[in-house]
Amino acid sequence: MARYTAPLSDMRFALYDVLDVEALFRRLPGCEGATRDVVDAVLDEAAKFTEQVLAPLNQSGDQEGCHFDAASASVATPAGFKKAYAQYVENGWPGLTSPAAFGGQDMPQVLGAAVKEMLDAANLSWGNYPLLSHGATEALLQHGEDWQREAFLKPIIAGRWTGTMCLTEPHCGTDLGLLKTKAEPGADGSYRISGSKIFITAGEHDLAENIVHLVLARLPEAPSGVKGISLFIVPKFKVGRDGKLGERNALACGAIEHKMGIKASATCTMNFDGAEGWLIGQPNRGLHAMFTMMNTARLAVGLQGLALIERAYQNSLAYARERLQMRALSGAKFPDKPADPLIVHPEIRRMLLTQKAFAEGGRALALYAYVQEDIARRSTDAAERERADAIASFLTPIVKGLLTEAANECTYHALQIFGGHGYIVEHGMEQFARDARITTLYEGTTQIQALDLLGRKVLQLQGEGLKHFLREISAFCEKHAMDASLAAFVGPLVVAAKDWSDITMEIARRSATNPDEMGAAAYDYLFYSGYVALAYFWARSVATATALPQIRDAKTQTARFYFTRILPRINAHAAAIRAGASTLLDMTDSAFG
Repeated sequence: MARYTAPLSDMRFALYDVLDVEALFRRLPGCEGATRDVVDAVLDEAAKFTEQVLAPLNQSGDQEGCHFDAASASVATPAGFKKAYAQYVENGWPGLTSPAAFGGQDMPQVLGAAVKEMLDAANLSWGNYPLLSHGATEALLQHGEDWQREAFLKPIIAGRWTGTMCLTEPHCGTDLGLLKTKAEPGADGSYRISGSKIFITAGEHDLAENIVHLVLARLPEAPSGVKGISLFIVPKFKVGRDGKLGERNALACGAIEHKMGIKASATCTMNFDGAEGWLIGQPNRGLHAMFTMMNTARLAVGLQGLALIERAYQNSLAYARERLQMRALSGAKFPDKPADPLIVHPEIRRMLLTQKAFAEGGRALALYAYVQEDIARRSTDAAERERADAIASFLTPIVKGLLTEAANECTYHALQIFGGHGYIVEHGMEQFARDARITTLYEGTTQIQALDLLGRKVLQLQGEGLKHFLREISAFCEKHAMDASLAAFVGPLVVAAKDWSDITMEIARRSATNPDEMGAAAYDYLFYSGYVALAYFWARSVATATALPQIRDAKTQTARFYFTRILPRINAHAAAIRAGASTLLDMTDSAFG
């Protein structure tokens, strides 16, 4: 069975040394309680819970899956999941980063991100059940009425209720302008929601006493397309304005999907048959409110990718050290053994270093994005809040797109290192490969992240977040320009950052006369951006590690591998970008065969 040990040392390095969250928490209002002692205690307890409670359920949950009872329209989660969730609630984890006014602990978002990585690395399917509760909390905080926040937030934050996000319908996925679910106003200010939604994560389960669905639907005579969508809160059991639970609502799970991976996570078809719901925010402004939830979920899925990279790396490394296979090309390294371990072979090391580079660099990148979220929420400086919000928004599709695609690459490497043993169930590598696949699809495919990054965050918003981020990289490079120990990283980073800026301007110029140029460049631009962003955090990591002799060499060697073996991928992406839209669009439809 696959093993898991929470990477606390590297988490602390990223938090305390690279990102200096101690100084940040001291100056951000409401973070005073997040002292190093408190943060360390939270990380330690999360490690115990994930290692001892969740990780042992990962493989058994995958093998058992969820059980759907059509007669009662109920879903039973695998053995042990309900007990684990009860322990999760009892220990106060659901409210870790939520406002104290509604029963939460008001800890920084970046600490919650570190905990979430551990949850997902230990058991990705289980981690999906509380996942969207956080997004529902954010949507209600920003767009809900006072009574809705009071009635719904407290039980969600306490973990007694969970949340979902109901967007997709059988005939429409990404194109939400096509959705047909209807909302009819009632005499008491509520609405009757009718329609079907598919692919609803944790739409039905046996872990919590109520499930709160956030549902996109159309009001009568609403404008067509996305401008006519409203958002409604539709609970499994009705909830009055006083917060009291009522009778079962007119909604039910119609089926659960039989999936490639995350088999212990209930992915449901949800049918709404005149279910009572309440409008969140303004009529026909539902997409705006939903994107509050969606952006929260996208960063969270990026953490899922990071978690799988870490889990794959840990198991690959352990196996490479234990498994004896042939002799090193340069001669026996362990002559007292019948063969050398896998780790002596260059190709094995290439795969291990790829995993390590993405895990540790990706961790710094993801946690940095959450630091920006904390600054945007709490800083007393309006300009600082605006800058942080722009950077967080810009980095969200990069974190989601790059780290989930890297998870597919790294779980593939894990399976490959295990060889034939990776392809069979016992070692767990094939499960990681299957689980990783969904992360590039839900909450917006990689292609959607690419279009969001280039089309909206760069071109439409004039690259505000990119400009801030590039200025930060430039300041770092100027600070360390004369440091000989960092020359192998700072020099290439200066060039890569300038090229990033230049190619962005090239795309903007071409797209101004032909919008298809943006669409043709977006996918490669996402990866180009992600690889340069990771290079920045690897350079920062090395600069920080120079004062930490216990990790200095490992960080430097991994950064050297990243800069020489992974960062050059940007050259291929640049060539593809500059090839232009014609290489994709000139061929007629009929020529495809």
